[in-house]
Amino acid sequence: MNMSNSRRDLIQAAHSIFERRLTHGCTGNLSVREGDQIVLTSTGCNLGALTTDELAVVAMDGTHLAGPKPTKEAFLHLAMLNARPELNAVVHTHSPAAAAVSCLDVVDGGDAIPPLTAYFAMRIGRLPMLPYMAPGDETGERTVAEFAREHHALLLRNHGPVVAGVSIAQALDHLEELEHTAELYLRLHGLPYVPLTTQRAAALEAKYRIQTTS
Repeated sequence: MNMSNSRRDLIQAAHSIFERRLTHGCTGNLSVREGDQIVLTSTGCNLGALTTDELAVVAMDGTHLAGPKPTKEAFLHLAMLNARPELNAVVHTHSPAAAAVSCLDVVDGGDAIPPLTAYFAMRIGRLPMLPYMAPGDETGERTVAEFAREHHALLLRNHGPVVAGVSIAQALDHLEELEHTAELYLRLHGLPYVPLTTQRAAALEAKYRIQTTS
């Protein structure tokens, strides 16, 4: 069976995520938009050994169309991609540094990580901390969609990051920037640090922000 470029890119990204320990075991999930459908990883799959047979297809309303049962966190992907029609891929991991930051005492909706570097401001902008939702709890879809309208990167409390992009490569690139900055943030814990000023961060975010189609 021939495999589309988007599915090939998704599988390559999944393998890369696992090999670089941005996820572990059977955690993490990815998706790509194909027309009016979404292709995403199935429930219980290991990203390091992902094959095309482990890809599920759902409609934009979540209806299961083909392949194995989709990941129980499909609602995260649906919420992001329905809220942002100009974006075509979502990566969700339990990457260690970002997951650690998700456990810190941050006000719901507040910035989970300060703009420590120019590249964080360019590729992530603001990273809101979302209220806790149990894995697979679809009641959180509305909250995710609400934040996704303004942010392409979110941090789920006591869980991990959800990052969207125009392509799977861009989403993964932004996820890596998030994880790198989370590592810096944890290393700086208890030390005085100087983040970008609000004005500098806002200027970079505005210049490099993923543009909407509206």
